[in-house]
Amino acid sequence: MRSGVIAQKVGMTRIFTDAGEHVPVTVLKLDGCQVVAHRTQEQNGYTAVQLGIGRAKVKNVSKAERGRFAVAKVEPKMKLAEFRVDEAGLLPVGAEITADHFVVGQFVDVTGTTIGKGFAGPMKRWNFGGLRATHGVSVSHRSHGSTGGRQDPGKTFKNKKMAGHMGTDRVTTQNLRVVQLDVTRGLVLVEGAVPGHAGGWIFVRDAVKRALPAEAPQPGKFRLPESASAPQEEKKED
Repeated sequence: MRSGVIAQKVGMTRIFTDAGEHVPVTVLKLDGCQVVAHRTQEQNGYTAVQLGIGRAKVKNVSKAERGRFAVAKVEPKMKLAEFRVDEAGLLPVGAEITADHFVVGQFVDVTGTTIGKGFAGPMKRWNFGGLRATHGVSVSHRSHGSTGGRQDPGKTFKNKKMAGHMGTDRVTTQNLRVVQLDVTRGLVLVEGAVPGHAGGWIFVRDAVKRALPAEAPQPGKFRLPESASAPQEEKKED
């Protein structure tokens, strides 16, 4: 099982195929998505990688968190998340995941927080039909109507669909196809809409209901910091 990534939603656009058909896509950006820490079976009881993305101001990071980032030798991150993996899927601490972690044509599951709509009525929130336009109905055309019986059951049950707060829910959209990649700019273009507003943080994982393509890199595609990847020069004795 491979690790997912944290991306930032840039917005929506469209691209054209060779046949002239346009495909609506959502642009996701991987900007400095690095491995911050490991979770191991021996120490934590499960295996996972902790990823961080976005540059956080040092004054907004606690002293304990600064120490954790210093151990990993990465800059303080604005958003952190964990992804369950197997032992073979652990990426090195400090590694930066690149856009070619995914391959064109594969399917991914995308998780985000929907846009908040505030207090909404039942027609907007639950797609109710509303009351009749005439025959005695006045003022309350967009109300939800009766919420419970008179004597039986004599109460309103919990989870009854009524007016209330709408949006800001954690939603996962499954089986979105990766249409195009831009490794240089760290962009992943997926077909269709993604929950959340522009600039929000999005979690992208391999689809659980679709087979992973054989050409997908294992345990993932990443690059190490220059200080770690560069070979250390041996000191020559005089």
